[in-house]
Amino acid sequence: MEGSSLVARLGGGKPKAAPSEPALVRWTLITVALLFLSLFLFVPLAAVFSLALEKGLGVYFAALVEPDALSAIKLTLLTAGIAVPLNLVFGLAAAWAIAKFQFTGRSLLITLIDLPFAVSPVISGLIYVLLFGAQGVLGPWLSSHDIKIIFAVPGIVLATTFVTFPFVARELIPLMEDQGPEEEETAISLGANGWQTFWRVTIPNVKWGLLYGVILCNARAMGEFGAVSVVSGHVRGLTNTIPLHIEILYNEYNYTAAFAVASLLALLALVTLAAKSFIEWKTSQQIEDAKDG
Repeated sequence: MEGSSLVARLGGGKPKAAPSEPALVRWTLITVALLFLSLFLFVPLAAVFSLALEKGLGVYFAALVEPDALSAIKLTLLTAGIAVPLNLVFGLAAAWAIAKFQFTGRSLLITLIDLPFAVSPVISGLIYVLLFGAQGVLGPWLSSHDIKIIFAVPGIVLATTFVTFPFVARELIPLMEDQGPEEEETAISLGANGWQTFWRVTIPNVKWGLLYGVILCNARAMGEFGAVSVVSGHVRGLTNTIPLHIEILYNEYNYTAAFAVASLLALLALVTLAAKSFIEWKTSQQIEDAKDG
């Protein structure tokens, strides 16, 4: 009754609808957004594929199966195949610890997770050079034991892992914090052990957020340029990933081949956007089902 009288005093018994913007404002905003997307997304994508295919499909596929291009593709897939699972494990462990427990150093851990977002990829690559390079802190010891990290695959994997490790953790932390520890505590009280709780309660609850983070992490790993450029040495056929191979082709004025290889990254971006939209839809459906239940 008090609530009804309050509503009446404020101006009526029915809540008023939220005010909407005039049609001119709405259409102006929509037009600006479409122009922005066209200028910075659709036009560049169309330019990449048109330049890649301007000399025909034969030249296009020849650029993709050229030995150096195949080597770059294989190295990129290998790097992502190592970095993404490592970040998956780290992201799950870090998010679970941060969201479910209070401990000394929690704030420091969150800050360290965000560190790659604050540091330039070139600087992060340079740090690895200073640590593992021939004149670096550990360089002489590595050379004496015939261990090569910089200008080799291990350095590329390390640099890629560093710049991509926030993605999975940053997707899972707010999701796990929002869910709270109640379901895990209930499972444990019913006799489930830690692993059973993790696999049967925690993972199903965060599966879409986890997949979302993995997709973003994989896209960044395959497209990383700055950190990898510093530690790779640009050895053709050996330490060039796809972005580095594209740069070399472009600098050699082999534009058709450069855009042909670049179209692979463009396709990856489109697949990532499609997967992102699907996961966001599934997540919203999951939230609605939880509210209905």
